[in-house]
Amino acid sequence: MSSVNLVAREVAVKIVFYGPGLSGKTTSLRKIYETVRPAHRGEMMSIATEGDRTLFFDFLPVKVERVNDCTVRLALYTVPGQVFYNATRKLVLQGADGVVFVADSQPEMMDANRESLANLEENLIEQGVRLERFPLVIQWNKRDIPKALPVAELRAALNPRNVPDFETEALSGRGVLDALKAITRLVIQDLRIKRIVPPPRAATPAVSSMGSPKASSGGGLEAQLSQHLAGRTASGTAPAAATASAPMVARPSRSMPAIAPPQPQVQVQVAPAVAPPALTGQRPLGPASALAPSDLFDHARAAEGAFSSGDYGTCIQACIDATRRGLAFAGEGTMGAQAHLLRVDGADLLRLQTLAARSSNRVDDAAFALYVLMQIFSRLHAAGLPAPAAE
Repeated sequence: MSSVNLVAREVAVKIVFYGPGLSGKTTSLRKIYETVRPAHRGEMMSIATEGDRTLFFDFLPVKVERVNDCTVRLALYTVPGQVFYNATRKLVLQGADGVVFVADSQPEMMDANRESLANLEENLIEQGVRLERFPLVIQWNKRDIPKALPVAELRAALNPRNVPDFETEALSGRGVLDALKAITRLVIQDLRIKRIVPPPRAATPAVSSMGSPKASSGGGLEAQLSQHLAGRTASGTAPAAATASAPMVARPSRSMPAIAPPQPQVQVQVAPAVAPPALTGQRPLGPASALAPSDLFDHARAAEGAFSSGDYGTCIQACIDATRRGLAFAGEGTMGAQAHLLRVDGADLLRLQTLAARSSNRVDDAAFALYVLMQIFSRLHAAGLPAPAAE
């Protein structure tokens, strides 16, 4: 869910990369991570199995400054593509402001593409959101494969609504940033229509020493995103979108909306009474702490911090402690009875308890513990627990 800090003029939005398994979602996020300047990116949390499939989520907060008088912070996630992780996909999709659907261009993946797109639509409907009214961009990924299907055939099968689409090669990064810029622009436009994001403030144009208005140096969202991208990728080669001869603008698409003219900028000098967490250098919120009730926020942060540092045993123990405290909000009784009241999967709870007895834990064990914790937080939220304190 997007959030707006009116004092700091900061907008935080959530964008989810969706698609079938091994279509290139995590690779796209990694390429963005490599390309964004270190000063404007947060931690990348990635949980994968031995087969290099994303088991849980990837979370990458990226800061883009001065977009129409506001600072924009992008929280980028991916979801697991495998069908049996649909519960996890639903959790990660909750509160999303936009989706980048990563389609696999290989002929044998067409059925998986259709199934994943239909699953996206179903999961959004459960949240009361219709896909045709939701910011969506499509990546036709793996265009470097010789047997890749023609884009026209992919569009006919998967893009009947004619949303912005891009040919991409996630391994090299070609087209990935174009898709990111497009979905960011669509999300901001959607939030303005919903009046969630305040309109740009009017500002008097700067006057030069000759008495004439100065030419604007802005370039709208496209230019602001480009300003904060590194000039070279991790491989040491300059990306085509960042060279002087090829400025970073999105590849034209038949459905690409026109870019709004740059808005005048104004420097905000009013400091908030309390600096928001995003501006104090603290570790960005992860998905577990973002879902946590206030009483369990510190436990969730501890679990995420332990996971980020590779201390999987501590992560699991923090999740177990938070689980017990969370289930207690359902009333007195055994953990099994409390879990039943909250509709928490009992098999998941049993498996979580067995992890504490292991002498060593793996990354997928800690990932599962975080998943169970998020499941409990989600159930508590649905049940309206914990109840507000009485006056």
